[in-house]
Amino acid sequence: MTTMMDRSASAPGQAAGKRPLIERLNIVTALVLGTVSAVVVWQLALRFLPETPETSLFFNREDKISLLSLIGWFVGFMTGIGALIGPFRWALGKDLNHDENMFLAGKDQGIKRYFRYTTDHKVVGIQYLVITIIILFVGGTLAMLIRTNLGHAQGGWIQPQTYNAIVGWHGIIMIVATIIMITGPFGNFIMPIMIGARDMAFPRLNALSFWLIVAAVPPVFISFFTGGITTGWSAYNPLASQAGLGMNGYIAFICIFAISTMVAGANITTTVVKMRAKGMTWNRTPIFIYGVVASVALALPAFPVFFLSQIMSGMDRAFATSFYNTAGGGSGWLYENLFWIMGHPEVYVILIPSVAALMEMAPVFTRRPLFSFNLAVMGIAGISGLSVLVWAHHMYISGWAPLLNAPFMLTTELISIPTGMLFLVLIGTLWRGRLWMTMPTASIYALLWNFMIGGITGIYLSDVPADAFLHGSMYVTAHFHYTLMGAGLTGALASLVFWFPKMTGRMFNKTLSWVSFWLVQIGFNVTFIGMFLVGLAGQPRRVESYAEVFSRGNLITTMGAYTIMAGMLVLLHGVISSWRSGVKAPMNPWQAKTLEWTVPNPVPLENFETLPVVTSDAYGYGKAKS
Repeated sequence: MTTMMDRSASAPGQAAGKRPLIERLNIVTALVLGTVSAVVVWQLALRFLPETPETSLFFNREDKISLLSLIGWFVGFMTGIGALIGPFRWALGKDLNHDENMFLAGKDQGIKRYFRYTTDHKVVGIQYLVITIIILFVGGTLAMLIRTNLGHAQGGWIQPQTYNAIVGWHGIIMIVATIIMITGPFGNFIMPIMIGARDMAFPRLNALSFWLIVAAVPPVFISFFTGGITTGWSAYNPLASQAGLGMNGYIAFICIFAISTMVAGANITTTVVKMRAKGMTWNRTPIFIYGVVASVALALPAFPVFFLSQIMSGMDRAFATSFYNTAGGGSGWLYENLFWIMGHPEVYVILIPSVAALMEMAPVFTRRPLFSFNLAVMGIAGISGLSVLVWAHHMYISGWAPLLNAPFMLTTELISIPTGMLFLVLIGTLWRGRLWMTMPTASIYALLWNFMIGGITGIYLSDVPADAFLHGSMYVTAHFHYTLMGAGLTGALASLVFWFPKMTGRMFNKTLSWVSFWLVQIGFNVTFIGMFLVGLAGQPRRVESYAEVFSRGNLITTMGAYTIMAGMLVLLHGVISSWRSGVKAPMNPWQAKTLEWTVPNPVPLENFETLPVVTSDAYGYGKAKS
C-alpha cells in the first residue's frame, strides 16, 4: 500500500492502477512505431513529391522518398523505445523523478529490462554482447556464402550483381561488429566497475548509444532487397551516387551508427576522466582502461567525418548536388579522403582495446606484474597518434597528390615502432611467468602470431612500389583480416571467456572454449595464408569467378573458412549452454586484482555499497604482502 501511494504521489495526474507511458515502451512499441512512421512518411512523400520534369531537375524523387522514409523509421523507433522521454520532460521543466529513474535503471524488472531503454551500464553491456553476437552471426553467414561461391573457379550459383551486394553487406556489417565487440560489451559492463564507479557518467546517453545501433540495423538489412550495397563496404563516390536505392540504407546505417559512436565515445571518456575511484591515479589505472579510452578518442574525431561524407553522398543522390560529381565541379578524391580519414583510425579503434584486454589478462595468467606499464601506455599513445597521419596509404594508386606518397609511406612504417612496444610488453609479461594455460592465455600467443603476420604483410602494402603490384588483390584482403580478425577478434573472444563469469554469474565451459579456440585459429590461418598465396599469384579481390590457376588455393581457403564456421558455432553453443546451465562462478574465479572481481555475483545495481579507495596498481602479483 505504501508503494502504491508513493508512486501515485510521484506521478501526479496518473489514474490509479494505470501504468505511465515510460513503463509501456519497449522494443515492440519501437518496432511498431518505427514501421508506422516509415510507411506514413513514404505515403506522404509519394503524395506531395509528384514526379514532374521540373522537380526531376533538382532532385531524384525515389532517393528522396527513400531517405525521408528511413528518417521517419529512425524518429519513430527512437520515440517508441522511450529515448525522447527524458529530453522532452527536461525541456518542459519536469525531469524524471526518483521512481522513474529507478525504473529506467531496470530495478526489479528481471529479463524485461533487456528489451527496454534501460540505463544500468550492466544491462547495456549485456545488450551490446547479444547484438554483437547477432551481427557477427549474420556477417559470418554472408562470409560463408562468399567462400562457398569461390570454392569453384566459375562460381556460378550466385549472380555477379548479387555477389557484389553480399560482399558489400558482409564488409560493412563485420566492420561495425568488430568496432563494438570490445568497447560495447566490456567497455560498458566491466569498465565502470574496474575504475570503481557506480555507473557511467551519463546513463541515459549510454542507453541511447545502444538503441541507436538497433535502430541502424533494419535500414542496412532492407538495403539488400532494394538493390543492395554493390559498391563494396567503402561505398566510393561517385559510384555510390549512381547505385540503386539500397545505397540509401547504407547511408542511414552509417549516419545512425556514427551518432551512436560519438555519444558512446563522449560518455566513456567523461566516465574515465571524472569518475575513477579515489586513489586511482593514472599510474594505477588498469591498462584495459587506456585501451578503451584510446579507442573512443580515435573514434570521436574520425566518425563525424564519415557521418558528413554520407550526408553529402545522400545530398548528391537526392538533391543532385555535386560534392563528388566531377561534371558539377566536385571530386571523387574528396570522398576517398573523407572515408579513409575515418577508415584507417577505425582499424585501431578495433585493435587497441583487444590488445589492451589481452595485456590485462597476461598478468592474471602468468602471476607476474605487467612488463613495463609505462611502455604499454606509450605504445597505445604512439599508435593512436600516428594512426591519424597515415590514411592516404590507401590512395597510392588513386593518383591523388602523388608527391605525398613518400611522407605517408614514412608515417605508416613508423607505426611499427609503438606496435613493437606492445609486442614487447606481452612477451616480457609471459617470459618466465607461472603460466596458467587457459583459453585467454592461448589467445595471447595467437594474437602475437596473427598480428605479427598482419603487421609484416602490412609493411609491404605501405611501400609504394610493392603496393602498386599488390593493390586490389586477395593479398590485401588476407592482410586486413589478419589484423581485424586474427588480432582483434582473438582478443574479443578471450575477453568473452575471461569476463563471462562476472557478466553472467556462470563459468564458460572450459572444453568448449578450447575446442572453439583451436578450430577458429587453425581454420583462420589456413584460410588467409591460402588467400595470401593466391593474392601473390595475382588473383583480384571482389570477383565472383576467377582463372582456373587459382582454384586449388581457393578450395583450401574455403575449407579453412568452414573450419572457422565450425569453431564459431561451437563458441555460440558454449555461450548459450554456459549461460543457461554452466557452473556457478565464484566472485573471483581467476584470483585477479582489478576492482570488478571485488563485487559479488550478480553485481548489485550500484556496483559498490561503499566506493573503493585504491592504494596501489592492479598488477602486484608475486609481491610479498606487507
